[in-house]
Amino acid sequence: MHETYRGSCMTFCRITGTGGYLPGAPVSNHDLVARGIDTSDEWVAERTGIRFRHFAADAEHSSDLALHASQKALEAAGRSAADVDLIIVATSTPDQVFPSTACMLQHKLGNRAATAFDVQAVCSGFVYALTVAEKFIRSGSHKCALVVGAEVFSRILDWNDRGTCVLFGDGAGAVVLEASDEPGILASALHADGHYHDILSVPGQVCNGAISGKPLLQMDGQAVFKFAVRVLGDTAVELMQAAGLPLDSLNWLVPHQANIRILQSTAKRLNLSMEHVVTTVAEHGNTSAASVPLALDVAVRDGRIKRGDHVMLEGVGGGFTWGGVLLRY
Repeated sequence: MHETYRGSCMTFCRITGTGGYLPGAPVSNHDLVARGIDTSDEWVAERTGIRFRHFAADAEHSSDLALHASQKALEAAGRSAADVDLIIVATSTPDQVFPSTACMLQHKLGNRAATAFDVQAVCSGFVYALTVAEKFIRSGSHKCALVVGAEVFSRILDWNDRGTCVLFGDGAGAVVLEASDEPGILASALHADGHYHDILSVPGQVCNGAISGKPLLQMDGQAVFKFAVRVLGDTAVELMQAAGLPLDSLNWLVPHQANIRILQSTAKRLNLSMEHVVTTVAEHGNTSAASVPLALDVAVRDGRIKRGDHVMLEGVGGGFTWGGVLLRY
């Protein structure tokens, strides 16, 4: 499904602030080798583009990472935590079974009035959360949303599987989304197909106080690659057509940061120069729901993304879920 917002009498909304946070010191590919992982810097970098990743400390949780990113986003937007009336956290690694990580974040922010809940769509989570928040605001029920992607994927990695453990890292990214008189979000599209559920999963659960299954990430890398390239390209075309804009009017593509080859293949399909694709995967690896807002924050803060630019955010993740949001920033 997709939605466009031309000619609507409803309230519009736009992003007014961004923030990002990476915990601890960067961990290089060489550092992983030193820790006993059967890999090499050349093997990881050549296949994925990843050079570094960050890992949360034992006492750090997704809500802690989310707090740092949220405070930066609020500062950038010129807002306080008290101004926020909606908090949505996209995460696959919540602090605990419940309450939600969004409620934990709300408490840490000192906010006691906002609607707060989590969204679980893995690496598409932030795109899903942003789309949901946009609908709350356009309905008129809320005016200022804090939308966050936060993950501690280091907790669910199989360190004996070099094909996956070298790919992921921890982090958080956040945006403040506010009601506006002018369109900021031009189109959105969300999709899912559970037929592919076993390609990328964590097939474990807590049952009667014990773990059943295998609560560690498993992935068919080649299948994920092929699927991601296809749907990211399809979604980009879908969004531009929905907004009535030609592909060459897109200023910036901010895709899920999973693998540089996926990003390159998507750009090629769209006839888009890599100079217009925001890539941060080398610095933090795949941070799942945090990767899109982290990349967006970097490009906003270094001045690449400017007000008025057409910016596309895209994600694809386990489920499979995928989708995108087209912005006039």
